[in-house]
Amino acid sequence: MDSRIERARILSLAERVLRLEAESVLALCSRLDDRFVAAVETLHRCRGRVIVTGIGKSGLIGRKIAATLASTGTPAYFLHPAEGVHGDLGMVAREDVVLALSNSGETDEVLAVLPALKRLGIPLILFTGAPASTLARQADIVVDVGVAEEACPMNLAPTSSTTAALAMGDALAMALLDLRGLGPGDYAALHPRGSLGWKAFFKVSDLMHTGEALPLVPEQATMKEAIEEMSGKGLGMTTVVGAGGRLVGVVTDGDLRRQQLAHGAALLERRVAECMTTGPKVIGADELAAKALSMMEGRITSLVIVDAAGRPAGVIHLHDILRAKIV
Repeated sequence: MDSRIERARILSLAERVLRLEAESVLALCSRLDDRFVAAVETLHRCRGRVIVTGIGKSGLIGRKIAATLASTGTPAYFLHPAEGVHGDLGMVAREDVVLALSNSGETDEVLAVLPALKRLGIPLILFTGAPASTLARQADIVVDVGVAEEACPMNLAPTSSTTAALAMGDALAMALLDLRGLGPGDYAALHPRGSLGWKAFFKVSDLMHTGEALPLVPEQATMKEAIEEMSGKGLGMTTVVGAGGRLVGVVTDGDLRRQQLAHGAALLERRVAECMTTGPKVIGADELAAKALSMMEGRITSLVIVDAAGRPAGVIHLHDILRAKIV
C-alpha cells in the first residue's frame, strides 16, 4: 500500500478515536446532577475508607481512581472482586463506602460481592453505562457514565467508556479535595518524593532574594549606576523605585541591549526612568513557586515581589526555581 495512503488512514483513525473520546467526556457535563452531589457527600461523610472495585478494564480504571482519591486526601484502596469473594472482603469494614465500576452493570464478579456488602450495610456508589441494570438496581447511588459509541472501530473494546469513567472519577476526587480543604502543604505531605511534592511545597518566599541581595535603584539614578547594581547582585535585572520606595519599573539585561543599540556610549549617563520597563509582572510572596514559573513563560526570567505598600520586597529568578527542581 502507498505509504501516503497508509499515513492518512492512520491519522484519520487516531483523530476519530480522540474526537469520540473527547465527546464522550464532554457529554458527561449534562449528566452532573443531584446523584453526583450525593456521591460526593456520601464519600465526604465516610468515616472509613473508600473501597473501589471493578473487573477487567473497569478494574484498571478503578485502580487509578482509588490512587487519585488516596493522593488527594480521601483514604481509598482497590479491591479486586474475584479476590474479594475468596477472603479479601475481610478488609472491608462497616464504616467504609464502596465505589463500583461496571459499564454493563451485569458484571458477575461484582454482583458476587454484593451480598456481603449488603450484610455490612455499606453504601454502594456505582459508575455504569447501564442505569437500569442489575447492579444499578442494587446500588444506593448510580452515576451514569455511559457513552454513545466506543472509539474502537468495531464498537467493542472499552475505549470511550473507560475514558468517561476515569474522567468522572477525577471529577469526584477533585470535588472531595475541595470539600476537605486540601492545601498545597497537605498535598506535598502526600507526595514527599518527586516533582509533585516539590511543586506543592515551595512558595515564592522560600526562594526569593531579599535584603542586601535585592537589586534596587531609584528612578533618578543613571544607567551606569543601574548596571553596577545589576552586576553586583547577579540577577540580570534591577528593580526601580520612585516616591515612597514604591516599585515603578525594572531594568533587565534585555533592556540594556535594546538601549545600547539605540544610544551607544551615551546610555551610561541616561536616567533609569528613561530606559526602564514599566508595569513589570509581580507575584505575592505566599504564592507557589510553580505559579511563578508559569508566569515566566516566554522571555521573563525574574519576578518582583512587592509588599502591601507596593515596595519591592524581593525578587525570584528562574534559576532559583530550577535549582529547586520545580520543572
